[in-house]
Amino acid sequence: MYHLDKTSNCVFSLCYHFITVVKFRQQVFVDEKIISDLKKIICEISSDFDVDVVEQECGVDHIHILFRCKPTLDITKYINILKGHSSRKIRKLHENFLKDKLWGDSFWSPSYFLATTGNVTIDILKDYVENQRKIQE
Repeated sequence: MYHLDKTSNCVFSLCYHFITVVKFRQQVFVDEKIISDLKKIICEISSDFDVDVVEQECGVDHIHILFRCKPTLDITKYINILKGHSSRKIRKLHENFLKDKLWGDSFWSPSYFLATTGNVTIDILKDYVENQRKIQE
């Protein structure tokens, strides 16, 4: 089902797929407690930004997050704060487990993947836009 969000002057559907990996691809998400803590931290930070986390799941060395947001979200700021705050909190909560896997102040790799998601493919959208004039005539 296509989900639309609304504000007083705008209707939108903005969904993103975000992936980030642990520094040096260390396999730290092998303990359910770390995974649970990370998911909780991500939800708390996202709530502060009025971001709705649709789904999140960890691989052994990365996390996938599907989220919905308003068009006014500063995505770069959100991602930087999400990575920075979650890094500090996870390293503090699980210091003993992480001390031999990660060192310094880093938890996440500096790079990440971000893609918009949708209910239709790019080809369908392209055809729809290309045929707008024909539909109206």
